[in-house]
Amino acid sequence: MNLSVVLVLLSIVANGWCFLEHDSWITVELHHALASNTDEFSFRGNVTIPSLNSGLSNVAQLPLTHGELDMLKALGKQNEFYRLKATVVYPNGSKARFITSNKACSLLQAHLNDVLWISLDPSGYVTAVTVSQDASPGTDGCTSDEINKLEETHFNTDVLIRHAELAPVPDTAGFIQKVEREREARDRGEVRDNRGFFAKYWMYIVPVVLLVFISGATNQDGAK
Repeated sequence: MNLSVVLVLLSIVANGWCFLEHDSWITVELHHALASNTDEFSFRGNVTIPSLNSGLSNVAQLPLTHGELDMLKALGKQNEFYRLKATVVYPNGSKARFITSNKACSLLQAHLNDVLWISLDPSGYVTAVTVSQDASPGTDGCTSDEINKLEETHFNTDVLIRHAELAPVPDTAGFIQKVEREREARDRGEVRDNRGFFAKYWMYIVPVVLLVFISGATNQDGAK
């Protein structure tokens, strides 16, 4: 069996409790900005996710031209941010836009390998889209020599789905039913109290003991 299929099946088993009640699909259009002083974004590619529950995706991206690679290298040399705009398109045609950014140097050091994280709410709507790369250990930036040696032009993107985990909900209805059953049983005389004497009447015994103790202390003070 293909390794990728095995990983998908394991992911389904491990995260089954996070599945959406009604599965759906989305497409994500990716545009990126290769200059720090402009709001102009150019087309990078498309991500199609036919099943949000399975998390499988089809990624189609354009390679960088030599001019675009030079612009990305310029961002890295200036220690500027690489910006990515993700437009999510739902089956009904509605859209949601997200912008994420990280250091251009990190993308260059990763040789254009990145991870696209898509976060979902319990209804299947996207709440966030972020992109990340594995940072090289012990490096805070790129040197000009490192940047000049990089000639990779093809993006290699992994897409990961984050499902929102619902917090546990108290079983209020079950508790109320239990209380009602106990009350009805007491009314019918079916409930027998097997607790010991002190467990039954401690709320009466303790005040009496305290009263005796306080009275004794008061009498001793009066005698003195």
